Amino acid sequence: MKKNIIFAALAAGIAFASCSNEIEMRYPPKYELPELPVVEGIHTYKAPLYWSVYEYCYEQEQSGVANSDMDITPDEWDKIIDWVATELKPYGYDMVCTDGFIPMLANDKSGYMTHYGSMSLKDLVDKCKAKGLKVGVYDNPLWIHGPSETKIEGTDYTFGQLYYNHSQTIMNPSAENLWFNWVVAENPGAKEYIDGFFKHYSELGINYIRMDFLSWYEDGKDRNIGVVGHGYGRESYARALSYIAESAKKYGIFTSLVMPHLYNDAEVEALYGNMVRIVSDTAGGGWWHCSAYDKGKSYTTWPNCMNMFDGFVYWSHITGREKVIPDGDFIRLNKFDTDAEKETVVSLQLMAGGPVTVADQYYTIGDNVKFYTNSELLDLNTDRFVGKPLSNKLGDRNNEIWYGQMSNGDYVIGLFNRDDNARAYSIDLKDLGISGEWKQRDLWLHADEGVSSTITATVAPHGCKIVRLSK
Repeated sequence: MKKNIIFAALAAGIAFASCSNEIEMRYPPKYELPELPVVEGIHTYKAPLYWSVYEYCYEQEQSGVANSDMDITPDEWDKIIDWVATELKPYGYDMVCTDGFIPMLANDKSGYMTHYGSMSLKDLVDKCKAKGLKVGVYDNPLWIHGPSETKIEGTDYTFGQLYYNHSQTIMNPSAENLWFNWVVAENPGAKEYIDGFFKHYSELGINYIRMDFLSWYEDGKDRNIGVVGHGYGRESYARALSYIAESAKKYGIFTSLVMPHLYNDAEVEALYGNMVRIVSDTAGGGWWHCSAYDKGKSYTTWPNCMNMFDGFVYWSHITGREKVIPDGDFIRLNKFDTDAEKETVVSLQLMAGGPVTVADQYYTIGDNVKFYTNSELLDLNTDRFVGKPLSNKLGDRNNEIWYGQMSNGDYVIGLFNRDDNARAYSIDLKDLGISGEWKQRDLWLHADEGVSSTITATVAPHGCKIVRLSK
């Protein structure tokens, strides 16, 4: 079989950081912003490992159940929590997270969310804590859940004063604000409201917030739908995220930014978010969302890329240790066709330094838990490893080779094959700037493969080979 010698033209001293002039991006016009405040020390987290209710809600919606009618009973929560604690927690998956779809209710005088459907968040935290698990919540500190007359703690302002007041400059004056009740960051009380949001969740024992639809706040536009709201502008958006970052750090809460446009090379999101979505929604999942959907294409607005692989490649230059974490969205292993595909989607997240978010349900997972619980691969997450593709150009086959270095000096090489046919590789380590011979271990086969200065492999269709090099 003919071999693909990928690295023949590489210089021996290749650096791990990608060069900005190699990035094939199609950016929108540059927005000028006032000097942004710096929130120090927020990029200290490793990517989370957790379970999400997403698949349950998505399938309910696809079957025609109205969002207002969706719910999860306490008994069902017990089954979920027991399964996560038994099957996933021993491998580091330490959190259960809510998502959208199910009603988010504010049932006390605070005006902040207290219930996810019929389930009290306090009770959910207690159930999870009893099993050694944490709770993450899908909510947005720019959404108003409570009545307009609710007082913002520590002020004389009310929730009603946080709304757009019709005298402010917005991007879409004729638009109806159909979807969400937004806090406008410039309004008096906005900063205090946001701080109260994080205080509320901190007191509940919640330290992970997944905040969605950020692009709709910034310019009120969605590439797939059109105009969806007023759009409060770039400066208002940056101010809002700075308030969020300050309060999240104050209360020790991890922030996951979802559906951002990532204008100007994600300058605002990379500055203020712990983690940022870099791809479209998982939806039906499978190889389509992992690699095939609009393969090789990028867009100037959210979602910039439609599949995980392209998203991780496209935004790899903004990631690294002490930098923002890239989020490839949820994984539904039960929607993949082959074991090779399942290995690829988990490996990709870990090679890119992203989270592994299990969306399979205990009754849909089948025998796929083993792909989530590969301890040798999960060591990358523990180490806060962040790899880079050899190329960050979407049309370049070299973006299917990833590599990086662990904190103890070991290297990890990922060979991915997005093709429908097997593909051969022959890699000379010196072309990666790695000199000498190294012990090689295949992290999926759990097998030592000798000592060498080259890696030779034939990778299955839609598959991968992950090799750890050590002395």
